[in-house]
Amino acid sequence: MVDVTLLGCGGSIPLKDRWLTSCLIRYEGKSVLIDCGEGTQIALKSVGYTFKPIDVICFTHYHADHISGLPGFLLSMGNAGRTEPLELIGPHGLARTVNSLRVIAPELPFEIKYTEISGAEDSFNVGPFVISAYKVLHAVTCYGYRIELPRAGKFDVNRALELGLPKNLWRVLQNGATVEFEGRTYLPQDVLGPDRKGVTVAYCTDSRPVERIKLLAKDADLFICEGLYGDDEKQAKTAEKCHMTYREAANLAKTAETKCLWLTHYSPAMTEPEEFLDVAREIFPETYCGFDGKTTSLKFEE
Repeated sequence: MVDVTLLGCGGSIPLKDRWLTSCLIRYEGKSVLIDCGEGTQIALKSVGYTFKPIDVICFTHYHADHISGLPGFLLSMGNAGRTEPLELIGPHGLARTVNSLRVIAPELPFEIKYTEISGAEDSFNVGPFVISAYKVLHAVTCYGYRIELPRAGKFDVNRALELGLPKNLWRVLQNGATVEFEGRTYLPQDVLGPDRKGVTVAYCTDSRPVERIKLLAKDADLFICEGLYGDDEKQAKTAEKCHMTYREAANLAKTAETKCLWLTHYSPAMTEPEEFLDVAREIFPETYCGFDGKTTSLKFEE
């Protein structure tokens, strides 16, 4: 199962019961964190998770409500005993931005590796995750992320026995590695069936509803998208700030044929997000309001 947790759902400024933007995706001891707004480390502890297992932090952009929690978060990771390198992914200028923030967190017991995105789309492999970045439309350079967990085909025991492969090599092939046995090379596809459907989480905040987001969210099991305002009367104000309304997010989810939509990144002026939920559900019924600590477990289909 793939666990997805919204750590913070706020935009611009935190509220007493709403931290700033952050989302955590976990699978078999590996984790991807998207954005690190103010309060992220507190939110992480509130849901009972630890800092050490995070393998990569992806940043959508460098407005404060998406990255201001990073210095304290890095220090907490170090205090938790982390020594292995941490990978950061984000738009061009990532190293400069993070190094500026690290003036107040200069000494860490682990290395930071930077991957800067400059094109319209890019893709990265981090542990079991395939992370794709899509450039969206905001006041500054901003990316949405598609996090995929592909799933290999089912292991064919009969085929492995026909090939005479000893059982101690089965796991190696299942994990995608080749093996040498009795002078022959065996590939994973020799004993695996066709690839099975994996799990996909799409994440987009701070953007107008551009065409590329439909690719980002296509057939996703869960699409997490900003809804700065739910009230249609705030449409002009939302567009002026390069954000989205509930209605626009729901239209994207419907067109992309996602299974489920979570709204997030609310304006601090919208203290009751569920008040406008019906606006989105008229278009895409499987729409839900996110909240800090909201968690789901996505299962692989058999």
